[in-house]
Amino acid sequence: MQKIAIFGGTGMTGQCVVAHALKKGLKLRLLVRDMKTVPHTFRDKVEIVMGDVTDYSKVLEVIQGTNGVVVTLGTRNNLEPTTVLSSGLENILKAMQEASVQKISVCLSSFLFYDPDKVPTIFEHINLEHRRMLDLVKSAEFAEWRAVLPPHIADEPSAEFQVLQDKSPGRTISKLDLGKFLVDCLTQEQYIRRVLGIATVKRG
Repeated sequence: MQKIAIFGGTGMTGQCVVAHALKKGLKLRLLVRDMKTVPHTFRDKVEIVMGDVTDYSKVLEVIQGTNGVVVTLGTRNNLEPTTVLSSGLENILKAMQEASVQKISVCLSSFLFYDPDKVPTIFEHINLEHRRMLDLVKSAEFAEWRAVLPPHIADEPSAEFQVLQDKSPGRTISKLDLGKFLVDCLTQEQYIRRVLGIATVKRG
């Protein structure tokens, strides 16, 4: 894998994805709506396409010529009803198929492991949108997808973490470790077409 496309690369988790991918020596192409959100730390080290994830032509431009895709799309703490993330993911999957790119990791939320009536009301709308995204990913038969469902994403140093299939191993994950895993899992075949929980291992 030499070049990856990143969607949501200027958010908290996305910046950690970019940092780890650059450290691995990968070439990166990002879709960005507003240059002001792109940190100076990597602005000159990545290829940037200006546009929106709901614009299919821009999404295809980002994906063509890459070997894998990382999706960390978010709403920047806006918890109102939305379909922008799932519409964007639909475009991403369609563009991947057109560009013959198979590998994708998608960051969602561990609330998807809960019974819907156990999800806190405040997260109800974003959880429904994450559910739509997970359903889209699972139905993409051509794709080697990895759905990563983190718990609370903490602004904490890197630590030992655990990955489990179909359940969450804990309550928090360092943003650095989540970003690292979203990149690394693209080349780890044991995670193909798996729904994955990830969390920091708490000792004591």
